[in-house]
Amino acid sequence: MENFQQTLGIGPLLAIVIGAIVLLLVLIIQFRVHAFVALILVSLLTAVVAGIPPQAILTTITSSFGSTLGGVALLVGLGAMLGRLLEVSGGAQALADDLVNRFGEKRAPLALGIASLIFGFPIFFDAGLVVMLPVVFTVARRLGGGLLLYGIPVATAFSVMHVFVPPHPGPVAAAELLGADVGLLVLVGLAVAIPTWIVAGWLFGHWIGQRVVLPVPDILSGGAPAEPPANPPSSGTVVGLLLLPLVLIFINTGLDFARAQGWVNSDAGWFQLARTIGATPVALLIAVLVASYVLGPRRGRDASSVERTLDSALGPVCSIILVTGAGGMFGGVLRASGIGDALADGMAYIGLPIFVAGFLIATALRVAQGSATVALITAAGLVQPAVQAAGYQGADLAAIVVALAAGSVMLSHVNDSGFWLVGRFFNMDIKTTFKTWTVMQTLVGLMGFALSGLIFWLA
Repeated sequence: MENFQQTLGIGPLLAIVIGAIVLLLVLIIQFRVHAFVALILVSLLTAVVAGIPPQAILTTITSSFGSTLGGVALLVGLGAMLGRLLEVSGGAQALADDLVNRFGEKRAPLALGIASLIFGFPIFFDAGLVVMLPVVFTVARRLGGGLLLYGIPVATAFSVMHVFVPPHPGPVAAAELLGADVGLLVLVGLAVAIPTWIVAGWLFGHWIGQRVVLPVPDILSGGAPAEPPANPPSSGTVVGLLLLPLVLIFINTGLDFARAQGWVNSDAGWFQLARTIGATPVALLIAVLVASYVLGPRRGRDASSVERTLDSALGPVCSIILVTGAGGMFGGVLRASGIGDALADGMAYIGLPIFVAGFLIATALRVAQGSATVALITAAGLVQPAVQAAGYQGADLAAIVVALAAGSVMLSHVNDSGFWLVGRFFNMDIKTTFKTWTVMQTLVGLMGFALSGLIFWLA
């Protein structure tokens, strides 16, 4: 693949992408082919038609699949274990009851969303969502009204924090490329993320939740919801277990910031050890181990019972992990085909203002290859010379980064692993995922672009 040079123009490459997406949708919706099989088949066909050398096709597919699994499998598996422990122990029910008692039934979606905005500051989207799902499912079961009424505000909260606010990798990398001040970017990102969540998460979640009423799935319950014990843990204990991995990850983030500022020696042994402990998979592993004791032997449950509980969590999420990996594989094939680069090169010379052009380039990259982080970083690299030549600084520069981030989250569809992750966890078919997740992500992008544009012109 190192020597592969795409010779097709933008037109043929765009036709290949559209044809691949249409074929995938027809296979899954019309012919009821399992999504995992359909994604593998379409990825292979796309690689062949796009001209990827035959000897590199298998490597491209397996490496893209493996890299996605490397980021998803550990998080989903460990998160599902933690969720199952909270479910079986009655902890999720205790926290749900406390939330409803404190905020009322009508404000439960608001309470869950605000909690997710706070949790989403240090933690990545997929890990935060998996950790919060048992509480979301329990609240939805207790109050009724369908899953989306509670799930959309939570998913949107983690999404807006991940895409707009440092220390998440996309905005941090874009800030470094464009020379934006990270501290100012945090403020601008929050100023955009919070109103965006109100519209795309809370208000849209309320609207779509009343029109698309989904039952609460048993995906984290290992079957039918378990009867909680007579002495469930307190909601404070549950909050502590949920906060434990977040605190470890947040410490990791602080260490990264200290390294960037030159305050610590990044080669020191203690620094590397602390970074490892604060890595998201390790932080979740620690949380699972602590929860296994706190919700197990400490509450009178034997080790065998805890082991069976953890084992029952993995089976239901295997399908989610594999389909998500296959979605990442499809996106990886599209990246390898050069469609993203071709679109970006073509749009870089359309003569629009930098602010608008950057948003459109990031959007095109997002639609073409699926990854929001890749779209954001690539778009930042493409507009970097023009931004530096224009001499933008301060809030103007931070607003440009946020505009690029807004484009990178637009129009999530079948080449985005997040599309499959949310769709499978919420037990939605493709049509419903488009009507809910894709619309929500597009609202996030449009709101983010509008608000960052307001900041850009007022600064």
